[in-house]
Amino acid sequence: MLFIVTTVNYADRATLSIAGTSMKSELGLDPVMMGYIFSAFSWAYVLAQLPGGWLLDRFGSKKIYALSIFLWSFFTLLQGGVTWFGTAAAVVLLFLLRFMVGLAEAPSFPANGRIVASWFPTAERGTASAIFNSAQYFAAVLFTPLMGWITHVYGWHHVFTVMGAFGILLTFLWIRVIHSPKDHPMINQAELQHIEQGGGLVDMDQAKTTKATAGAAASGDAGKAKWGYIKQLLSNRMLLGVYIGQYCINTITYFFLTWFPVYLVQERGMSILKAGFVASIPAVCGFIGGVVGGLISDRLIKRGNSVTMSRKIPIVGGMLLSTTMILCNYVDAQWMVVGIMAVAFFGKGVGALGWAVVADTAPKEIVGLSGGLFNTFGNIAGITTPIVIGYILKETGSFSGALIFVGANALVTVISYLVIVKEIKRVELKPL
Repeated sequence: MLFIVTTVNYADRATLSIAGTSMKSELGLDPVMMGYIFSAFSWAYVLAQLPGGWLLDRFGSKKIYALSIFLWSFFTLLQGGVTWFGTAAAVVLLFLLRFMVGLAEAPSFPANGRIVASWFPTAERGTASAIFNSAQYFAAVLFTPLMGWITHVYGWHHVFTVMGAFGILLTFLWIRVIHSPKDHPMINQAELQHIEQGGGLVDMDQAKTTKATAGAAASGDAGKAKWGYIKQLLSNRMLLGVYIGQYCINTITYFFLTWFPVYLVQERGMSILKAGFVASIPAVCGFIGGVVGGLISDRLIKRGNSVTMSRKIPIVGGMLLSTTMILCNYVDAQWMVVGIMAVAFFGKGVGALGWAVVADTAPKEIVGLSGGLFNTFGNIAGITTPIVIGYILKETGSFSGALIFVGANALVTVISYLVIVKEIKRVELKPL
């Protein structure tokens, strides 16, 4: 279910990248304006991470995630109606609706992290996290060609209505099948013990607040406690290195979600229909890389290696492979561009183990809040990447500088994990 929901999550983020070329012509948008509209999602997504994480810790993953799915799908559906307004009003409304999608999606990945932390032992979290995280590539494999075809045949606004309606239906499936470990009707005692003895936090949603937290809330100090915990997380060197790495990894993600189809059409001369199908090829490789990275990491743990080495090896190796996308600046053939991007996104998939690291390191009292802070740093890239690339395009008229910018971020991830992150271990909170 995490994989399915995250696939739809990323497909809804990518709707604008597929509709973008047609929308750009119809609404008369320049690259900088497109960059700001692309970034609207992430402004809200970043701002709502910490409140979203707090809501998850307070009310549990199932309820908050269900509300999140419904709302982001509803606001996606409404974007299909912006054509009813004049150009200026349509641009403003589109920005606001993208902002609301970001606001609604904010709890999704912290909830993924919480559910993995509660349902999986430490030695299985790498694979579990890689599977749900690889949904971002599967979203491109499954939905990018579909959305390209819808845009080509019916018009760009129908992309939003189809995806929004699909997500609303998915909400009801989520409510029916998702449970915490102790509440699941099909779990047996042996499985529950296996999860718990292996480090799974099976009681997370049964005891959402400790006596200390409840006392703080009763005395009006809950907000103070939350910010006290955040201060401790921000002062931890290991976590800061992880946060920097996630920002840089997400720079690659947001290039793919926003400007990559435009790159194929504008720089490489493909039709929007062809670009929709071609974009799915690197996505397939990213999906495979994501699963492979998780399997490698968990296999290393099971063979007796430390969690630190087992997470670092695929992250560093994968990000080094991602830097190859810069080579696209030196080739002309379309098949070579697609091949290089496929290698780069395979590497990005292998190295995208940040959520496994969150499950390994988050203090057990505030897994949702810790995941929210991690995701805040990571998704600042959703604000900066579209805007920076927009300005690069406006100034240079070419994507060459954009590819160098994205590839350099992959290299910074390597440096962060090798230099700043000395050890990966669970953080212990100090009493407030």
